[in-house]
Amino acid sequence: MPGISNKGRQMPASPIRKLVPFAETAKQKGIKVYHLNIGQPDIETPEVALNAIRSFNQKVIEYSHSAGILSYRKKLVGYYEKIGLRVSPDEIIVTSGASEAILFAMQSTMDPGDEIIIPEPFYANYNGFAINSGVVVKPIPSFIDDGFALPPISEFEKVITPRTKAIMICNPNNPTGYLYSRKELEILREIALKNDLYLFADEVYREFCYDGQKHFSVMQLEGLEQHAILIDSVSKRYSECGVRIGCMISHNKEVIATAMKFAQARLSPPTLGQVVAEASLDTPAEYFDQVINEYLARRNVVVDAINKIPGAFCPNPQGAFYVVARLPIDNSDKFCQWLLEFFEYKGATVMLAPATGFYATPGKGTDEVRISYVLNVEDLKQSMECLAHALKVYPGRTL
Repeated sequence: MPGISNKGRQMPASPIRKLVPFAETAKQKGIKVYHLNIGQPDIETPEVALNAIRSFNQKVIEYSHSAGILSYRKKLVGYYEKIGLRVSPDEIIVTSGASEAILFAMQSTMDPGDEIIIPEPFYANYNGFAINSGVVVKPIPSFIDDGFALPPISEFEKVITPRTKAIMICNPNNPTGYLYSRKELEILREIALKNDLYLFADEVYREFCYDGQKHFSVMQLEGLEQHAILIDSVSKRYSECGVRIGCMISHNKEVIATAMKFAQARLSPPTLGQVVAEASLDTPAEYFDQVINEYLARRNVVVDAINKIPGAFCPNPQGAFYVVARLPIDNSDKFCQWLLEFFEYKGATVMLAPATGFYATPGKGTDEVRISYVLNVEDLKQSMECLAHALKVYPGRTL
C-alpha cells in the first residue's frame, strides 16, 4: 500500500473543526448546540455585495489577472488610503483568502528549515501554513494574566538564530482578541530592523476595535518599507467568509515579484469572489457602526459571564471577536468533547475550541478555551448559562 508523506503526517488537525462529529451526533439526539468554536459571523453580508452577485451578467466567467482584477486592486488602493496606508496596485496580490496570502509570503521569503517567530497562542492554521512551506515556527509565550500583551524583547532575542527570517503577528489577535498598540508595534520594528527580519502582519480584523481604541498598521511604521508584509481579507470585515478573497501587500518589489510567480502557478484568484469583494468596498460606514456596537455588546456578555464563574478568568479584549478564557478544568480537549458527548442543560450544550490547538508548545492551553462571540446576545446569554452549569458538574473540575 503506498505511504503518506511526512508533511502530511505533520499537518495538524484543526482544533476548531475536529469536534464537529461530536457536535453532529449531539444534534442528532435533538440537543441544541451553541457554536462558539468558529469565527463564522452571523452578521448579514452588506447589501452592495449581495447585489453584485444578483446583477452579475458576464457571459463567461474568465480567469482574472494572476495578481487580481486591476479595477479591484485600484479600488483597494483607495480603501487603504482612507486608513492612512499608501500603496499602489502593483504592490497588491489578490489571493484566495488570507490563507493563500500567508502561504505566498512564507514561500517567497523563507527556505525549508528557516524559522518564523510567532507569539502564542496564535491562529492554529499558522502551524499548517508553516508545515506546508517547510518553515519552523518558534513560539514565544504571551500570558492570559496580562491579556496576552506582546512579550518583551528579551523573549524574541532568546529564540533568534541565523535561520530566523520573520516575525508574525495577528492584530487584532485571533484567538485572544488582543489589540497591539503603536508602542508595541514600534518594538517589533526595532527587532525586525536590528536582526534584518520580515514582519508579517495579519490584519484581517482591523475594523473590529472597541473601547475607543484605534488600529495601527505595520505598514504605517517608518523604516519597515522593505520588511513589512501585510495580510488582509474580506472574510470577517464584510461577513463573507465563503467569498475566499484576501490579499498580500508589500512595498518590497522583490518579494512581490517572487510572490507573483506563486500566484501565476495557481493561475488566478476566484473571479466571482473578486466581483463581490470589489462591490463590498462601497459598504456604507453605518454598516460598521452597527456591527461594532453589536460585537461590543456580545463581548461584554461573554466576558462578564465568565468572570462571574468561580475559578474562571477572561481578559477584556479590545479587538476581533474572540476571547481566550481560563476555566477550572483538567484538560480543555477532554472538556470540550465532554460538553458535546455527555452534557446538556435545558436541551442544549456549547461547542468551544480547546486552546491547546492555538499553542505550538506542548502542554500549553490545557485549562483554556477559545470562544468566538459570533452569536446574537440572547443566544450568548443562554450559552454562558449553559457553560456555567457545565462547570458545576464536569467530572474533571479542578476547583
